Amino acid sequence: MNMNFYPAVTPKTLRALSFLLVALVALVLPGCSKTDSDKSAADAPEKVEAKAKAGVTLEAETQKRLGLKLESPVPAQWQPTMKVYGQVLDPSPLLDQALELDRAEIALDSSRREWERAKQLQAGNNISGRAYQEAESAYAQNRAAAEAVRFKIQTGWGRKIAARLGPIEVLPGTERQPDPFLEGLRSATVLIRVDLPAGERLENQAQTARIVSLSETTAPVTAVCFDLLPALDAQTQQQGVLFTADQPARSRLTPGEAVTAFIRTPGEPIGGVVVPASAILRHEGAGWVYVQTDTNRFMRAAIPLDRSLEGGWFVAEALSATNRLVVVGAQSVLSAELSAGGFSTGQRD
Repeated sequence: MNMNFYPAVTPKTLRALSFLLVALVALVLPGCSKTDSDKSAADAPEKVEAKAKAGVTLEAETQKRLGLKLESPVPAQWQPTMKVYGQVLDPSPLLDQALELDRAEIALDSSRREWERAKQLQAGNNISGRAYQEAESAYAQNRAAAEAVRFKIQTGWGRKIAARLGPIEVLPGTERQPDPFLEGLRSATVLIRVDLPAGERLENQAQTARIVSLSETTAPVTAVCFDLLPALDAQTQQQGVLFTADQPARSRLTPGEAVTAFIRTPGEPIGGVVVPASAILRHEGAGWVYVQTDTNRFMRAAIPLDRSLEGGWFVAEALSATNRLVVVGAQSVLSAELSAGGFSTGQRD
């Protein structure tokens, strides 16, 4: 018995199947032939067009009218630093304690003379035992009082300042001289306290720091490490460091003023450029400069504002000494970029 149920394949059926297969291949091949490179090529015109639209175009006449001035940033090197925060100290409490110590030392000197006189009288049996003990007791009490004031100064202001106050006792007839450093705190010397991050220690006390006022109303000041405070802050576990600097009249820091200190640390210098402060704009919480990319074309570039130098900011990346920056009129360029008319939110340093 014949059990084959497959239908017979006729020539007409074969021709129909062949036609269907050719049609399917014709439909599939165009879709498969579009490779990734073809897709990138198709997208490329849009990317090029978007890049060409970046920045702002100002004709020569407009640049002249706006008073634009261009300069190249100056090559420079940056020594690695530790950025910390601090405050300009008011020297009045220290000077008050120094006066308190002066009074205690005057009383000590007087009681010592009385005790020396009592010892001479005792040698000749010309003083009572009670009077001698009173002279000795007064001397001991005055010495303890002077040492207490000195210890208070040392605890609050450090050992070096306490040492500047001179010895507690001097030879009879010796005149105590005021310390030039303490006298300078009244007019010409600024005392700054900075707090290192928790766990950080200042290994080399011969360090210098660049002190920048947070209000930026005065020029940066170069300060010298003076002393480490004797105790860590109990709550923050931060090490306090005292810096001193000359305080010229043109750059006077105010007691109580908050500052940022850039303390030099060991390491190889970093190469870069100095961007003039006049070229920098503040916009949307960031720092910007305008770089000339063509005769009439200017591109806005973001730069970090974390490395302050005299007259500007150090930038290690994104800019080079061959760039031309807008140093006068940058605000006008920003306004032209943000809107066709009117001025807006940029704020120049």
